[in-house]
Amino acid sequence: MKVTSYEFSGNKKDVQYEAFTFSGGEEHIRFKAFDFRDCEKVQITARVTNSSHIMRLLMAVDALKRLCLARTPIELVLPYFPYARQDRVCVTGEALGAKVMASLINQLALDKVTVWDAHSDVVPALLERVENVEQTTLISQCPALKQQLQCGALSLVSPDAGASKKTLKIAQHFGGEVEVIQAQKVRNLKTGEIVQTQVLGEVKGKDLLIVDDICDGGRTFTELAKVLKAQGANSIALYVTHGIFSQGLGVFSGLIDTVYTTNSCRDKGDLVEHHDVQLNMIEL
Repeated sequence: MKVTSYEFSGNKKDVQYEAFTFSGGEEHIRFKAFDFRDCEKVQITARVTNSSHIMRLLMAVDALKRLCLARTPIELVLPYFPYARQDRVCVTGEALGAKVMASLINQLALDKVTVWDAHSDVVPALLERVENVEQTTLISQCPALKQQLQCGALSLVSPDAGASKKTLKIAQHFGGEVEVIQAQKVRNLKTGEIVQTQVLGEVKGKDLLIVDDICDGGRTFTELAKVLKAQGANSIALYVTHGIFSQGLGVFSGLIDTVYTTNSCRDKGDLVEHHDVQLNMIEL
């Protein structure tokens, strides 16, 4: 988590703090003395990937408001919105996790919340004073990928129905000539296991880019890549805005040649790169 003070003069400074976890599991944060008199706004940039990060963020906002006596606007940049995938109740008895998380953020009464490529329209609808940075904007920050899309060198593959809308938007954004191929997967709703993957289109001899917003373990994309390979795809690349990669990059070996992602969840140095999977990280 990074906390930055933006001054009226145009300068910006890091706001220093100490954070640690007590042996009982409670999070603690303490900001060092800081003069907020010349501060136009404070921005918190938080890569939240586990529950302790969430608690630390809540504590940080409370501490900052006490320091500046609520006179200074506080904005939050939350590139990856945690619990975004829990945006509907699939099985009776489940919680609506996205709403729970949005409620926590809204209760902080922040002046602005910025997220990157929200998983669905549900998250921006639940958040107050929110700006959602579109997937097309993020892809445009990668010159190599942008060029290939603009010249029609790649065919886009939507891995499931949920990604179709965003995939079509990418095709339109980069000239409208990019081919979009639809895939679909069938899951067991109780176990989450993918039981079948189908590709609705011709992929033989084509260079493909699978596009989605989140990659956790990567099973969706490896199962899809197996089908694409079997149907004669020339090359397969993957773009995901939020690369969690909980199973590492090795799961893509022999299936996906190039992976594009942002640093919304982790830095490139945090990942162990695999010799036959090229990683391109868009650092914003």
